[in-house]
Amino acid sequence: MPQRPIWRGHLRLALVSCPIALYSANHDRGSLHFNLINPKTGNRIKMITQDADTGDTLSRGDLVKGYEFKKDHYLIVDDEDFETARIESSTTLKIEKFVDTNAIDPIYFDASYYVAPDGDAGQDVYLVLRDAIASTGKIALSRIVIARREHPIAVMPMGKGLVLHTLHEERDLNDYGAIFDHLPSSKPDPDMIQLATQLIDRQTGTYDPADIEDRYETRLRAVIDAKLKGEGIEAEQEEEPDRGNVVDLMAALRKSLGQTDVTPVASTKAGTSKPGKQKTAAKEKPVATKKTAPAAKKASGQAKPASRKRA
Repeated sequence: MPQRPIWRGHLRLALVSCPIALYSANHDRGSLHFNLINPKTGNRIKMITQDADTGDTLSRGDLVKGYEFKKDHYLIVDDEDFETARIESSTTLKIEKFVDTNAIDPIYFDASYYVAPDGDAGQDVYLVLRDAIASTGKIALSRIVIARREHPIAVMPMGKGLVLHTLHEERDLNDYGAIFDHLPSSKPDPDMIQLATQLIDRQTGTYDPADIEDRYETRLRAVIDAKLKGEGIEAEQEEEPDRGNVVDLMAALRKSLGQTDVTPVASTKAGTSKPGKQKTAAKEKPVATKKTAPAAKKASGQAKPASRKRA
């Protein structure tokens, strides 16, 4: 069935506008869902809507929305109130400015929607705006009201159309300072950075949607299928890295590149090996890495990747 739009309105740039419709860019791909079960009976439990004071069971269709203006006191807000609160961005996506494509950090991107012409009227305007934005390599910034909240948005070309990304506000994001401020300001050994860069160059490739397959779900499906057949499946043995072990980072980088002829002296601080006399290591300690899960692939086969969401 054709997808239903989640929003209808107009896209406007200065005095030029066209009717548009928004469609969700993602969908439920049939991922695993679990019900809460009473282990004594094997029956699914039922969530009941109750009055918090009287305990009476209520139908969700009879409920209304209320704003708690003080403890346990609520103001009923109805559809007429929400209609009265409508603003321009409830119906019009007005482009406010354009910025470079790399001006927005990916951490600000939230949900994605496809923007398409709403009918034949204004299709020419839509195509002109799409190609004009594409030719500049810019991102259009605007605002839109979805689910009774105004969202800042970024609009950019995608294929033959446009895609819209809602953006987090600054206040929506946790301050990263508390997480990163304790990291040292000193720079790592340039030789180590060069070796790490060589590793990056070696593993540089082309993006494939299969790269983001949910391998845990594939493995979990294999476990469920085996359990339904009354069979077991052996758990993958993961090698846990020793957090207390001091790794000779230079040796690990060289070994990763196949350079095992020279091993520098291990530093007491990871990442701060100092140049000096080279000693032959009695034993190199390998860098602990997580194993892949070939058994999952054997048990259930490779899952086909879902259609791409957004760039």
